[in-house]
Amino acid sequence: MNRFETEVLAQIQARGDAVSGRVMVACSGGGDSVALLVLLWTLRKSLDLELEVLHADHGLRAESADDAEFVRTLCRNLDLDLAEASLGVRAHQEAQKVGLEMAARALRWDWFLQEAEQAGATAVATGHTLDDHTETVFLRLARGGGLGSLRPLAPRQGLRWSPLAEVRRAELRAYLSAKGIPWREDASNLEPFTARNRWRPLLEALRQEAPELDRHLFETHLQAEEAHRLARALVASWEGTRWSLHEGALCLHRETWAEPELRWTLEFAFSHLGWPREAALLRGLTPWVLERLARGRKPASWGNFCLNLEPGEGYLHLTTVPPPSRA
Repeated sequence: MNRFETEVLAQIQARGDAVSGRVMVACSGGGDSVALLVLLWTLRKSLDLELEVLHADHGLRAESADDAEFVRTLCRNLDLDLAEASLGVRAHQEAQKVGLEMAARALRWDWFLQEAEQAGATAVATGHTLDDHTETVFLRLARGGGLGSLRPLAPRQGLRWSPLAEVRRAELRAYLSAKGIPWREDASNLEPFTARNRWRPLLEALRQEAPELDRHLFETHLQAEEAHRLARALVASWEGTRWSLHEGALCLHRETWAEPELRWTLEFAFSHLGWPREAALLRGLTPWVLERLARGRKPASWGNFCLNLEPGEGYLHLTTVPPPSRA
């Protein structure tokens, strides 16, 4: 085991990913997924893993048949079982009226989960990297995600496992090159037809100025996660005394609220209710609710929200049709 492999093993163990037993490894043939497969194959005894490979052919590129054959050869060399599927992505896109990327992801993951369930796998490993984290942060920020944008993507999300969450793409390619292991390049990753692809060259320009951008941002991820966890624990401790959920509405006690307290409470409660909770929305809604809890007497509305006031309590509802004007 070389130094890089030892570092990746230490990261997995320090995070407490807690993955063992049968693991399905998603491998497209690209640099990230090939490095993932080779690393897990090398670390399989240290992590007590039994590996099987999954390869999905989306049928979107002329080179997809060559990608599939490349993965077959790699699996033969590693003596690993391989499951393959040809997915009708374009037909699914047209039927569901969604973007091509979303259609491909949905079909791919439906198949991954089906294979994992049939095999009794504990996880499906994917080649998501530290670069992917950074891209996701900027995508979320651009969509108004607020502080939640800075929270790290969990290495374990259900069956999905991202062992390379703290590793840069460049490190993976250097690792493969040092071992003399080839990989396939997907030219579509450079085409600006998705927001993520459009962000990539912008981020590369930022990295020229700040080479440690990804690692510094990941540390910010961890700090933001700690702050978020503490805030949510505090808000959760108020349930039943300062706020509660009642028949699909948020019941707020009409007491003295500090604006940050109320905003965090709204964010926490809205997540349970499945209501929209973009940062800009909560920053506009919070002072409106605060003022009416303190001095209001009649029902009032703000955007798609309606606040019914009773002695000692206010009930916040999300309406399906915005009212014609604010109270």
